[in-house]
Amino acid sequence: MVRYHIFVEGRVQGVGFRYFVQMHAQSYGLTGSVKNLDNGLVEIYVQGESDTIDQFLATIIKGDGRFIKVDDYSCKAVPIIPDERRFSCQYY
Repeated sequence: MVRYHIFVEGRVQGVGFRYFVQMHAQSYGLTGSVKNLDNGLVEIYVQGESDTIDQFLATIIKGDGRFIKVDDYSCKAVPIIPDERRFSCQYY
């Protein structure tokens, strides 16, 4: 089990990216959260098995082929949250 703190930049706000991330995280059985930041980035915390997170990242970085376009992202390991049970979309 691992947990990552991820920042995503590109055309990722106002295009349904948070919902896209949440939908795929849930389909992979991952927990965590996603939210827009004031600086135009999207912040993601994701927790699960390393291989599954790799697949999840490959999916969201590819985008939806229409509106979402990820230009870059950064990812660092952070401590896991043992009792986390779901993936949520956070709003301001």
